[in-house]
Amino acid sequence: MKTTEAIERFHTYIATERRMAAGTVRNYIDDLEDFDAWLRSQDIEVLDDVTAREVRGWQMEHMERGEKAGTVKRRLSSLSSFFRYLRRHGLFEADIMAKVSAPKQPKRLPVFFKEKETEHLYDEGLFPDTFMGQRDKLMLRMLYETGMRRSELAGLKTASVDFSSLTIKVLGKRNKERLIPIENELAHNIKEYLALKEQEKGPSEWLFVGARGRQITPQDVYLTVKKYMTALSDADRISPHVFRHSFATHILNEGGNIEAIKELLGHADLATTEVYTHVTREHLKEVYKHAHPRGKVKS
Repeated sequence: MKTTEAIERFHTYIATERRMAAGTVRNYIDDLEDFDAWLRSQDIEVLDDVTAREVRGWQMEHMERGEKAGTVKRRLSSLSSFFRYLRRHGLFEADIMAKVSAPKQPKRLPVFFKEKETEHLYDEGLFPDTFMGQRDKLMLRMLYETGMRRSELAGLKTASVDFSSLTIKVLGKRNKERLIPIENELAHNIKEYLALKEQEKGPSEWLFVGARGRQITPQDVYLTVKKYMTALSDADRISPHVFRHSFATHILNEGGNIEAIKELLGHADLATTEVYTHVTREHLKEVYKHAHPRGKVKS
C-alpha cells in the first residue's frame, strides 16, 4: 500500500469514526503529509519500506531547521497515532515508533509575580470604590493568598467560607476537596464584600458574581487578572495561574514546608510541587548576584 493511501484511510477514520475536532484532524494530516513528502524525497512511496530510520531522519531534518522540541514531539505523536491505527487494522506489522525517541523539552520554570508587585494589591485607590471594583480586589487578593486555580475561585459558593475556622473549602481537580486557611484580614474583606453583594445584587449562592448577579466564569477571572496585573507587573506572562505560582514561591522563599505547600495547592504528587524549589534556588542566586560583594565579581 502506498503511504498516501494509508494517510487517506487514517484521515477518514479520525474524521468520521473518531469524530475528532476539525483542527485536530488538520494537525494530524498536516504532519503526516509532511512526513510523506519527506519519504518521497527519499524515493520511498510504499508503506512497507518505512522503518524507524526514516522516522529518525525526518525528525532530524525538522530539528536541524530549528524547530522547538515541543513541535517535533507533537509531530512524532501524530506518527505514533498513525502507525498504531495501521497495526490495529492489519495494515502494518512493525512497531517502528518504539525505536524512536522524542527530543527532551527543556524544563520551564514557573513564572511568578515579584513580592513588590503583589504588594500593590493592597494599595489604597488601586480598585474603584464600586461593587465591581471591590469584587475585583477580593478576587485578586484571594488568588494570591490562597493559591487556588481560577476554576476553583469561580466555583466558590458563599457557604465555602467558614468564618469560625477561618478556612475556605475548595473543590479541586477530580472533585477532590481541600481546606485552605485564611487570615483574619482576608476574612474581614470577604464579610465586607458579602454585605455589599447582598445590597447591590441580592442573595446568591455564588461567592463571586458579575454585573448581572450571575456566577462568574474562569474567563472572567482571567480577564480581571489581565486588567490589573498587566500594569503592575513585568512578568513574561500574566494569568491567574501566575498568582498560584507566586503563592507557592513566596511561601517557599520565606521558609515554608514543601509538603504543606503541596497540600495547600492540592497537588496529587510531591514532584509537581518540587518545581518551586528550583524557582527558589534561582531566586537565591539572583539575590546573591545583586547583593553580595563577591556575587558582583565577574569570572
